[in-house]
Amino acid sequence: MFLFWLMVGLSALTVLLFETDMLESGTAAGGNATAEFITTVMMELMTIASIPLALKMFKMKRIQKELVEGKAIALRKWGVLRLSMLEVPLLANTLFYYIYMNTTFGYMAIILLICLAFVYPSMNRCLADVENTEETGNG
Repeated sequence: MFLFWLMVGLSALTVLLFETDMLESGTAAGGNATAEFITTVMMELMTIASIPLALKMFKMKRIQKELVEGKAIALRKWGVLRLSMLEVPLLANTLFYYIYMNTTFGYMAIILLICLAFVYPSMNRCLADVENTEETGNG
C-alpha cells in the first residue's frame, strides 16, 4: 500500500511542481528530435508491454502457485513487481511529458493511472490473491 501511494504521490508532486512553474517545462522540446523519438518509442513499448502483463500476472500458474504456497512473502515480492511495472512507467511518462511537452507521454501516464485502479492492493484483494483461486473458479 505504501509503494502504491508513494509513486502516485511522486507523480502528483511532479505535476504540481511543473504546473506551478517551480520546475521549467519543455526544456527538451524541439531540441533533439531523435532523442525524443527514441524516448517516445521506448516508453510506448514499455507501457504497452507492462499493462497486460501486470494485470494478468497473478493469474499465471507459476505465480499463482507461489502465492498460494508462500502467502505473505510471495505476495510482497510479486505485488511490488506488479505495482512497479505500472508505477515506474507512470512516473517516467509524467516526467517526459513535461520535459518534451509531448502529449503522447501524458496520455500514457493517464492510461497507467487508470490501470492502477485494477491492481489496488486492498486487504480483501491481498487475501484473495493468496487463496487457491482455482477452487473459486477464477483460475
